[in-house]
Amino acid sequence: MRFPRILAVILAGGTGGRLGSLTDHRAKPAMPVAGSYNLIDISLSNLHNSGFGDVWIVEQYKPQSLNDQLVSGRPWDLDRTNGGLRVLPPFQGGEGEGFAQGNADALYRQVDYIREFDPDLVLVLSADHLYRLDFRDVVQTHQQSGAALTVVTTRVEHNPGDHGVVEVSDDGAVTGFEYKPEKPATDLVAAEIFLYDADVLLDSLEKLVKRDGQLEDYGDQLIPYLVENTKVVEHRLPGYWRDMGTPQSYHQAHMDLIEGHGLDFDDEQWPILSASPRRLPAYIGRDAAVRESLLAPGARVDGSVRRSVLSAGTVVEAGAEVDSCVLLDGVTVRSGARLANLVVDSGAVIGAGRKLDGAQEDPEKGVAVVARDSKVDPPSS
Repeated sequence: MRFPRILAVILAGGTGGRLGSLTDHRAKPAMPVAGSYNLIDISLSNLHNSGFGDVWIVEQYKPQSLNDQLVSGRPWDLDRTNGGLRVLPPFQGGEGEGFAQGNADALYRQVDYIREFDPDLVLVLSADHLYRLDFRDVVQTHQQSGAALTVVTTRVEHNPGDHGVVEVSDDGAVTGFEYKPEKPATDLVAAEIFLYDADVLLDSLEKLVKRDGQLEDYGDQLIPYLVENTKVVEHRLPGYWRDMGTPQSYHQAHMDLIEGHGLDFDDEQWPILSASPRRLPAYIGRDAAVRESLLAPGARVDGSVRRSVLSAGTVVEAGAEVDSCVLLDGVTVRSGARLANLVVDSGAVIGAGRKLDGAQEDPEKGVAVVARDSKVDPPSS
């Protein structure tokens, strides 16, 4: 069986509004992960390890924050003379100009470029998730089934209605799809990884625009249309998958990593590659106490850290305590501060003696966010 010509398109233009202040100043795919990586590294590393060399990234919101991480695709061997990485920002002048109203609309605006590239298959990814997947296995499922679309699926324990909910028959055919339903029919959801026959995708997008006048998110029109009118099958994702779309899920993904059942970032056979800057190893002071934690290069701890992830340049001063937190780059926790169940954004300074517990700040969610460049001083006496 001939291996087809494949174009991978990463939709990385969403605002990431559910993450609140964490995406006020950065695109969601530029979010730090595991202290030393960024979310975009996951998609690009999976593509690299699968041997895919034609990758387009569709940008829109805060593109500079993402471009700072991409460095022309070099860490993923995508800085090539032919093929490699191509960044597609919004543009003016010609078909597809302007800002997209959703991920399906973002894809439609690239129709002419995709047609010119002339792929057999188009692999469309979100950059919002943690997972490991050999995309060659998805291609095999797609070709063997003769499908027009293969949807990568996974089961979720909590709130499947936050995703696209999938119904399948015993032979793996997708028989139903609902986008973020109030009453989900199953706990099987789309992992936002889709492999399309290119001709079917392009024709369907154009038909839907003629029919509806406007495309928005893929789940509103595109996937339901294909389920109704073509053969759609699932490819079940083995192993770990987590949507990083909310502060709670972002925090939980890091707790999963600490507890040893999250994504494996340290697999030599499937490395997660990154353009993270080179820093000195983390420093742990003489009287520091560090347990069950991950410390990125450039972090400095003189206080107490437990069940936490510290990014580059974080400082925990002597007498400060950090428990079950994710501290992004450049955070400073002053002496005597007590932090628990928080995601603290880049550059925040927590004043001496300050006490913050996300479980108390937001009991329903159990996690709170401290915004970037906050100067959280102790309460006045």
